[in-house]
Amino acid sequence: MRQTENRDWFMQHFDPITARLVLALARDGSIAKTAERENIAPSAVSRRIADLEARMGIVLFDRSASGVSLTSAGTRYADGCRRIFREISDLHTAMSGFASGDAGQLRIASSSSALSGRLPELLASYAKRHPGVRLDIREMAGRATLTALEDAQVDLAIFADNYDYSAFDAEVFEDDDVGVIASPDHPLATQILAGGPISFDMAIGHEVVGVHHMGALDRLINEAARKAGHTLGARVNVESFPSLVRMVEAGFGIGFLRNTSIHLLAGTDLVHAPLAESWAVRKLMIARRPRMAIAASVTSFLELARGGYRRET
Repeated sequence: MRQTENRDWFMQHFDPITARLVLALARDGSIAKTAERENIAPSAVSRRIADLEARMGIVLFDRSASGVSLTSAGTRYADGCRRIFREISDLHTAMSGFASGDAGQLRIASSSSALSGRLPELLASYAKRHPGVRLDIREMAGRATLTALEDAQVDLAIFADNYDYSAFDAEVFEDDDVGVIASPDHPLATQILAGGPISFDMAIGHEVVGVHHMGALDRLINEAARKAGHTLGARVNVESFPSLVRMVEAGFGIGFLRNTSIHLLAGTDLVHAPLAESWAVRKLMIARRPRMAIAASVTSFLELARGGYRRET
């Protein structure tokens, strides 16, 4: 088959559903995980991938007992699929960019921290100004927001600034400094109530309640502890900030909390202070893909976000 015929055959047989599965499987490394994420049977995932490999005469994945990984050809295919989806998304965005911004959709992948901060109020204000725009808000872990943005599944991503976002056009969305919380009868409470920031070294001399294992805040705190020569062994680990607040209230130790979650202390007698170290001055970032055509809905949201941002003093 000549090159032109090969290309025409590929264009006629390119299946975006299977291509999405290839990208998901490359990310997950497990057929079972991909099947659960995409809400289809594992056998259906295997069959689609196997059929694609048979049609192209190329092995895309190495299979082993521990999971699957892309072959060299698979990596090239996955990169090509990402480019195709980005081009399709950018074409759609370019066309909707002709609209006034009063119609269309706005897709945002957001970390939990952003949804605990000013994002909900900002979205409410945006929805009142642009009632014809459909909002698609997806709560994800920080790194997953960037993956969704890279794969053109969303228009914007909001995430903590301790992820690598150099491949995107990013700007500050909200201040999100890290502080320490403790119960009023905890030994650290005396220093907190005295006023002023608390040193990280002083804080980690006490039992710590961990939160979101391997999440952005957990990684930030553990990296700071490592640099300070400490091994941070959390006595208790929880998976949400409300649970963190409850466990600190119950006396299991101190906790570290971002500013976007301080509202969770309302109705409690917990005390809070900022950390003294410069690394604790953090931000949430908002990013879009570089060189993408910007829809009016995205532009109007970014303008609204910029207007509401100011550094707290």
